[in-house]
Amino acid sequence: MSGGRVVPRVVMVTGAARGIGAATVRALVARGDRVVAVDGCGGPPLAARGDLDAVVAAGGDQVLGHVADVRDRSALDAAVDLAVARWGRLDAAVAAAAVIAGGRPLWETPEADLDLLWDVDVKGVWNTAAAAVPAMLGGPDPAGCRFVGIASAAGSHGLHHLAAYNAAKHAVVGLVKGLAADLVGTGVTACAVSPGSTRTPMLDATAALYDLPGVDGFAESQLVRRILDPAEVAAAVAFCCSAEGAVVNGSVVHADGGFAP
Repeated sequence: MSGGRVVPRVVMVTGAARGIGAATVRALVARGDRVVAVDGCGGPPLAARGDLDAVVAAGGDQVLGHVADVRDRSALDAAVDLAVARWGRLDAAVAAAAVIAGGRPLWETPEADLDLLWDVDVKGVWNTAAAAVPAMLGGPDPAGCRFVGIASAAGSHGLHHLAAYNAAKHAVVGLVKGLAADLVGTGVTACAVSPGSTRTPMLDATAALYDLPGVDGFAESQLVRRILDPAEVAAAVAFCCSAEGAVVNGSVVHADGGFAP
């Protein structure tokens, strides 16, 4: 608040062109926040530049688009600089960029799959935090700043033929918990959000790894007995980005519909 006026929060979201990342941008915009929407826009099977442009256009003057691969720390530094130059601060960052690979038992999984998952899903979260946290610490209100890493139900469970993805998402959970410990006394907090099976292009890719005709069969692994909508997960992420989100510091928010493989 400033003189009784609500000051919009400024948030950076990676993986913002599709899926949970795009839904998070929409959720933040709906509550009046300003967003730097970041995506690598690598093209099929990843998001394309047109996907990011659509997210930006829908957000109007509340959203700035920035093309950056999360494996490139300097590109993420530039995204943070963009937020600060435009709106004077960075209040939260959401590391949602991720890929999936697998479909074979661990001993048959190519090393390249593990390398890709580690570089994007783990180091990408690391790079996002390393770029964003200093801006939060140096900003006008560190006590209100939040870092959110998107993990997965695979960060708590072992999933069939996805050992490398399991390893990466478990690492995201550990990374965020370690970051929260590093931030003690600063006011900045960190947490992870672990979605279950959510209707996104990544879930389509997962079904393809299992040679399934579609994603609906994954609903049986969730107590709600349906596939989640990205907006449902985004609502949890948006809360974690809020000033009130400090309450989940160092925690994993299981936005997974009661995932039970």
